[in-house]
Amino acid sequence: MTRMIAPELVYLDGDLLRGQVVEVTDGRVTAVRPRRSDDARPEAEPYLLLPALTDLQVNGGGGVMLNSEPTPEGMAAIIAAHRGLGTGWILPTVITDAPEVLARTVEAALEMKGTPGFLGLHIEGPHIAPARRGTHKEAFIRPLDDTTIHHCERLRAAGIPVLLTLAPERTAPETITRLADLGVIVSAGHTEADAATTDRALAAGLSAFTHLFNAMPPMTSRAPGIVAAAIRSRAHVGLIADGIHVDWRMAQIACAARSEKNLTFLVSDAMATVGGPEHFTLYGQDIFVRDGALVNAEGSLAGAHIDMVTSLANAHHHIGLPLAEAIAMATDVPRAAMNLPPLGIATGLPAGDLLALDAAWQRVPI
Repeated sequence: MTRMIAPELVYLDGDLLRGQVVEVTDGRVTAVRPRRSDDARPEAEPYLLLPALTDLQVNGGGGVMLNSEPTPEGMAAIIAAHRGLGTGWILPTVITDAPEVLARTVEAALEMKGTPGFLGLHIEGPHIAPARRGTHKEAFIRPLDDTTIHHCERLRAAGIPVLLTLAPERTAPETITRLADLGVIVSAGHTEADAATTDRALAAGLSAFTHLFNAMPPMTSRAPGIVAAAIRSRAHVGLIADGIHVDWRMAQIACAARSEKNLTFLVSDAMATVGGPEHFTLYGQDIFVRDGALVNAEGSLAGAHIDMVTSLANAHHHIGLPLAEAIAMATDVPRAAMNLPPLGIATGLPAGDLLALDAAWQRVPI
């Protein structure tokens, strides 16, 4: 049986179009075409139809933290929680921890290859600057070594996309080049790097920045630092759009000052509370949601309590971006950052990779 979806707006090839129909047969898109006057009444008429969202920084969800459950089952639970909220594809993210936690996470990622919703692995730390560690545990911070490089080699040999967040001032340029040559997306984050160090890292193969502004030195008139270098680069830049990690005015400045469009993407930096209870444990500390923020015992932000649909709505309403641009930041751009093709609405797309929303940003069953 063929089901017809007739949204007011559909996101196709980077544009928002009206008057289109998407037909779904046996769980897959079979046609995308203009609506005709003699069409039967559609089964669904959402306000907006777009591909399921992509999130490159997901620490947890559904009550599960990847660092606490670095297993295929833990990854599957996190993926399920976010798919239930409209994010179809994620990079489960392991933050700074003991070497055995990273090793178990890599083994889990290798087992998860090919699982719907599993896009690859984000290794955020442990090769970061202690002064900019945020909620990462200082005792586990260590220099980049052959062990991590070997993990990356195994993942890439298996065809699994890898995003590695590190502090460029603590990493030799030739090591960045070695990682980039493996196909690892090397991203700067939790760093004290100045602008000159950042530029050298970019020349060596650094191609992304992790949660712009957060865990970085502030930009000033005589010390532009890594923030200005990131904004003015042609690298991809991740941004948390919850209004807590980055003030809306700073997010507006960053987006407006980029050298090109389609280089900035949204991330949730979601923790276990997204799609789960409002508390979790990290490094033995209890972390709770307080006024929409996650804060640890030291007073540092401990990830974010936000999903990607809300992030997309915030990019449109609070940062003030055109809707098509905001959608790209949650769909096409993060995939481009990982050198992956867009998840476009086209013939053959699984129906589970469609996201339908009403005008209030609530999901519409299709």
